[in-house]
Amino acid sequence: MTPLAELLRPRTLDEYIGQQHLVGQGAVLRTLIESGRIPSMIFWGPPGIGKTTLAMIISNTLNRPFHTLSAISSGVKDVREVIETAKQEDGAILFIDEIHRFNKSQQDSLLGAVEKGIITLIGATTENPSFEVISALLSRCQVYALKDFGEAEMLQLLDTAVRYYASQGRSVTLQKTEALLRISGGDARKLLNAFELVVNKSGADNVVVNNANVTQVIQQNLSLYDKLGEMHYDIISAFIKSMRGSDPNGAVYWLARMIDGGEDPLFIARRMLIFASEDIGNANPNALLLANACFDAVSKIGYPECRINLSQCAIYLACSAKSNATYVALNNAQEAIKKTGDLPVPLHIRNAPTKLMQDLGYHDGYQYAHNFQGNFVEQEYLPDMLRGAKFYEPGQTPREEETRRSLRQRWGEKYGY
Repeated sequence: MTPLAELLRPRTLDEYIGQQHLVGQGAVLRTLIESGRIPSMIFWGPPGIGKTTLAMIISNTLNRPFHTLSAISSGVKDVREVIETAKQEDGAILFIDEIHRFNKSQQDSLLGAVEKGIITLIGATTENPSFEVISALLSRCQVYALKDFGEAEMLQLLDTAVRYYASQGRSVTLQKTEALLRISGGDARKLLNAFELVVNKSGADNVVVNNANVTQVIQQNLSLYDKLGEMHYDIISAFIKSMRGSDPNGAVYWLARMIDGGEDPLFIARRMLIFASEDIGNANPNALLLANACFDAVSKIGYPECRINLSQCAIYLACSAKSNATYVALNNAQEAIKKTGDLPVPLHIRNAPTKLMQDLGYHDGYQYAHNFQGNFVEQEYLPDMLRGAKFYEPGQTPREEETRRSLRQRWGEKYGY
């Protein structure tokens, strides 16, 4: 039986819901599609927001041959077969889902065909392509960031589903939608899967959908609802929150769930590498070193043995002292930049490689810290408008308290340490 999400898949740009910053009237991607000349491109965004659908619409609109591969199950051989077929076609499009799962050699196999125009590549990824796509391929593609669906767009999808059921002789009334929206989390496929389960569970021709029956049905049919692996983000969230909460038991449980589910080990290691700075930081700088070593080990070893490295690192991170002070400091500084703009660099800390710059006062008055006792001298490093602003507030871990004392000794009352 065809899933509701597939039955309702739009076929044209006018039917497509969301991503109006890309495909709305006059938007950049729509303009390219209407011109008939599209570049190779990568769609980057969370799951269930229409990346595959948009690729299919592009192919249909331009009447181009369309080939699709999944990076989970395809290799270099499959890529080469598509390229050979595309040589006999005009303007073939190759869509690769989860392109971030292709390794370097697999991505390399695409370069020649993309460069020569044998294929127009459309890749889809939930991961930052700057890190997951090789630079040679990335330089040949435009990257378009797709966004989560907002509430209005999700309600529009539900309205489309209600009208579909009406066309099939079934009356569906949406009494409450909060539970559906919460469960789906901006993912259209999850929304429609949940909605379909509730409607089908009733078995009646007149169905009322409300928060109570949505919650009950989804809890009873969680594995069916998530049959396409959409709990990927829920489980990684539980894993990170367990480590943040200093619970090694929770952390290793969710790690085991991901391993048993075949999750990409580099995805797990990458999240721990981020966690080591975001949630531990200078409360225990060794955490970043261990997480980086874990990522390196996982890259070299792979499954099944790398699960041991992942477990060691996850438990270490969970048991470590925690601090998000450096993460908050950066957020504070970026917030100040939004408010004050690009303030000029004070003259005394500018570089002065030319005589003209020296004549203009660049570098004048700069005091070289190593010429002073303790390798420190008090001088201003912030723009005048932000003089005395404090972005970094050390946490309360022993290591950070030591940092606070050192800063107070150096800067006195200037920053209020």
